[in-house]
Amino acid sequence: MPRPVWSGAISFGLVTIPIKVIAATEDHSIHFHQYHLEDMGRIRTRKVCEIEDREVGQDEIGKGYEVSKDTLVAVSDEELREIPLPTARAIEIAAFVPYESIDPIRIREGYYLEPDGGVAAKPYTLLRKALERNAKAAVAKFAWHGRERLGLLRIRDDAIVLHAMRWPDEIRSPESLAPKDVDIDDSEIDQAVQLIDSMTREEGIEGAEWAADRYTEALEDVIHAKAEGRRPPRAETEEAPSGEVVDLMAALEQSVQRARRTRGETGADADVHELKPKKAAAARKQTSAKKSTAAKPKSSAAKSSTAESSAAKKSTAGRSTAKKSTAKKSTVRKSPAKKSTARKSTSGGQRRSA
Repeated sequence: MPRPVWSGAISFGLVTIPIKVIAATEDHSIHFHQYHLEDMGRIRTRKVCEIEDREVGQDEIGKGYEVSKDTLVAVSDEELREIPLPTARAIEIAAFVPYESIDPIRIREGYYLEPDGGVAAKPYTLLRKALERNAKAAVAKFAWHGRERLGLLRIRDDAIVLHAMRWPDEIRSPESLAPKDVDIDDSEIDQAVQLIDSMTREEGIEGAEWAADRYTEALEDVIHAKAEGRRPPRAETEEAPSGEVVDLMAALEQSVQRARRTRGETGADADVHELKPKKAAAARKQTSAKKSTAAKPKSSAAKSSTAESSAAKKSTAGRSTAKKSTAKKSTVRKSPAKKSTARKSTSGGQRRSA
């Protein structure tokens, strides 16, 4: 456990709880030294007195405020500790508010509050259990590092956590940043909601494979490789974006399907919402349907007329055939001398057809 960064008390009405403030977070970032490229010598920041032109130690350094170019007002650490301010020695709870009323952008670093001594155990536990039962957050004021701050007290497991908070005038307004006059269709919003639902993780951040500092891990690999005389790993080259305009709806649908595949969901179990066609598309469909319906009677009439014409052709052909046969008969009857010839030709025709 790291050493306390501050000692004081929580002022809760007429109740005083002695506490120690312990840093609740750790910095795992990799920090670099500066060095001289020519001879690899370290570059250090030294504290030098500009009058004596010599380096001075920490015990020779004090705090001062520059009133003007030629006037400097010195302020000692003892004077800072004796500032006539109630919050200089205590974390004074001002009010209790619902958690949802706190804008997360105002919350800064967090500290664990540890009860200081056996006498602080009971009031510390009392405040913790009261906050748990009431489901409220305590807003407090305290003075650290030369300024008064706003704080938020909440419960984490069995400990009380203090978050430093930004003052309202420290938050910039986002009014000028939001885009204006953007038309969004309801179907696009529905697809975006489906994407959010498909990417929702009910169990929170803990245990997620993406909840890891991959940059620090990659940087450690580079450092180890160079220390061992190996070539450091390099990122795979990726194709640059083509610059083409992407269909937002298609991108949302593909994102939803990919998120479901990642979570192991199948298409049968997926909740698919049918998108309503736009008015223009619906009008086109109705127009085409009317055209096809109107075309059907014409085709039936055409079929019937075709059948009638074919029947007429058959009857005409039958009549012409009958006329030909009648002509043949009359011709045979008129020439009796050619009967034998006609019979021979007829018998020959029968033989050929057989």
